[in-house]
Amino acid sequence: MSEKVLFEIEKDMKNTEIAKYLRDIAEKLENKEKIVLKSGDQHTELATDRNAVFEIKVEQEDNEESIELEIEWKEGKKQDSDLEIA
Repeated sequence: MSEKVLFEIEKDMKNTEIAKYLRDIAEKLENKEKIVLKSGDQHTELATDRNAVFEIKVEQEDNEESIELEIEWKEGKKQDSDLEIA
């Protein structure tokens, strides 16, 4: 099965702006509310009323570090592992 990108945006932001987006997403997840993303002519909606797989990946390349947060809603058994954010 091939991947289809439904929504994508990348832009420079202040840490406080990024934190607000993350808080808004966290609130939607906690309340099992739909996440609606809009930017220009792009628009997508995600249902959050079921459990998901959460992945965190940290990478370092040259002098750049990145953190990728991924949430997947899919059918099938989920892997259980401990995660601590300190």
